[in-house]
Amino acid sequence: MTGTGGPLAGVKVVELAGIGPAPFCAMLLADLGADVVRVDRPTAAGGNNDLLNRGKRSVQVDLKHERGAEAVLALAERADVLLEGLRPGVTERLGVGPEQCWAVNPKLVYGRMTGWGQHGPLAPTAGHDIDYISLGGMLHAIGREGGPPQVPANLLGDFGGGSMYLAVGVLAALLEARTSGRGQVVDAAIVDGAAHLGTMLFSFLSTGGWKTERGTNLLDTGAPYYDVYETSDGEYVSVGALEPQFYAELLDRLGLAGEVPDRDDPANWPALRERFAATFRQRTRQEWAELFAGSDACVAPVLSMAEAETHPHIAARETLVRRDGVLQPAPAPRFSRTPNPPPGPVAEAGADTEEVLRDWKVPPELLESGAFGSRDR
Repeated sequence: MTGTGGPLAGVKVVELAGIGPAPFCAMLLADLGADVVRVDRPTAAGGNNDLLNRGKRSVQVDLKHERGAEAVLALAERADVLLEGLRPGVTERLGVGPEQCWAVNPKLVYGRMTGWGQHGPLAPTAGHDIDYISLGGMLHAIGREGGPPQVPANLLGDFGGGSMYLAVGVLAALLEARTSGRGQVVDAAIVDGAAHLGTMLFSFLSTGGWKTERGTNLLDTGAPYYDVYETSDGEYVSVGALEPQFYAELLDRLGLAGEVPDRDDPANWPALRERFAATFRQRTRQEWAELFAGSDACVAPVLSMAEAETHPHIAARETLVRRDGVLQPAPAPRFSRTPNPPPGPVAEAGADTEEVLRDWKVPPELLESGAFGSRDR
């Protein structure tokens, strides 16, 4: 069985199958040692390579079956957490909403992952990461001066503003339930979480330290000492020399000490950027990486996901690992006394139904009823 070791060992989680941020949150809990059971549809494919399903077990439930809701409730009765990422009201209509679950397990923490949240004018409508970060003001802030907003894949919304906030909310609610004996709904909306991630920028904005014009601020490529530069081989290095002492070391290693204008005057930024760009184009990415290795100049090679595995620091910390030949991030964060288990195998739909029902002590007759599916039946 999965969910052995780690700080969440012994915590039981039911995940109603979905895509993106809710499965990632469930994966994170599995990485921390929770026993995560994914409830797949009967039509779900047997196996896949979706790393978001690693470390979990899968059962198949036909929610259209006359006892389908009962099957899910039997799992919820024995769980600490249930996660779902459907539109508001869907699980209630299926018979497995919060109130229905609390009727069999009052302590259950019910985690809900949506883009727009459980209420508000847009709650019932469709959307994606790019839409959620647009309305909260975050997408507008990302990009270069004079250019359009730049899309940060779906990291800022789905996984940063969504999955991570759902995980924090679920863990907070679990702690509270230990004293109150009562579960509650965790309403994790990506639009809320992504905006919350921008708290520091909103603080800067309120004090005049951030302009709404893209690419003109300290941390959005406005400052030439916080940007990326092309190297002679067409690759890139990143520069983040914000503090004066780090900036001084940057200039020293670039051979530019005493040769560039004062960085504290934004009027000098265009000339300073031009000088940096010309200098970085004189060597390859690897040559710059070797020159800055071990320094406090805050310069790093911009590596692809495929390249990152071989970097000495990434390799030393085993930040990226392989399981069955598949490159993937290792569980994070790390714990001194209850270390995380290694990444578990990717769950195959329905492969674990009988094992889960036995481990969770679900009445066998529910399996015989046909509400549960099993690859072995």
